[in-house]
Amino acid sequence: MTDRSARDTAPVLHTDVLDDLGRAITHGSLPAGSVLTLATLAEDHGVSRTVIREAVRVLESLGMVESRRRVGVRVLPATHWQVLDPRLIRWRLSGPQRDEQLRRLTELRLAVEPTAARLAALRATPAAAARLVELAATLRRLGEEGRGTDPGYLTADIDFHALLIEASGNDMLGALADVIAEVLAGRTQLHLSPELPVAEALDHHERLARAVATGDVDAAEDHARGIVMEVWHELRDVTFTAD
Repeated sequence: MTDRSARDTAPVLHTDVLDDLGRAITHGSLPAGSVLTLATLAEDHGVSRTVIREAVRVLESLGMVESRRRVGVRVLPATHWQVLDPRLIRWRLSGPQRDEQLRRLTELRLAVEPTAARLAALRATPAAAARLVELAATLRRLGEEGRGTDPGYLTADIDFHALLIEASGNDMLGALADVIAEVLAGRTQLHLSPELPVAEALDHHERLARAVATGDVDAAEDHARGIVMEVWHELRDVTFTAD
């Protein structure tokens, strides 16, 4: 392999190894307290120590492991993890505790999105409000066509909620946009998004968009809460099975 081709494949190897280790830790097959060495990890994954070091650095930045000289790489308990990092959310949603993870994320949405909607009704630009109305109409059209599981529906849904949070004008809320996107994508990947969305959810999206456009703060907050409560009710009695 030439030096150039080696450089081209290194990022892919790094990402693959990172995902493998991230899932192993979040799924519990590498529980807290486990101690690993770079040599063992490199051998197990069939990659160089350089690739392993890069993956470990990312895991350290997420609070999932710590490296100590003469000890190795130790897996840290979940209380140390950067639980709002989108990668970590993705790994946890793919594991055996994904039902509890999705419920916790829905609780977070319930705490965040109604406030973001209220602020958006105060601060959204005319262009942002018009785009929300347009996205809500797209969700209505695709939903009524029975395309609630299509990639286009998911994209429109993610864009709607990301724009709503951005339009709040609060950068701290805005930092959670990627978290909300992972929750929405996770529902689809877990086959929880129906082909024919609940009519009330589509109504809430449209009424929320109109409330933002007209500056109706109370209605915006109420309909944002209504959207998340629809998900809350769906999840309340759901039990997942591992793939």
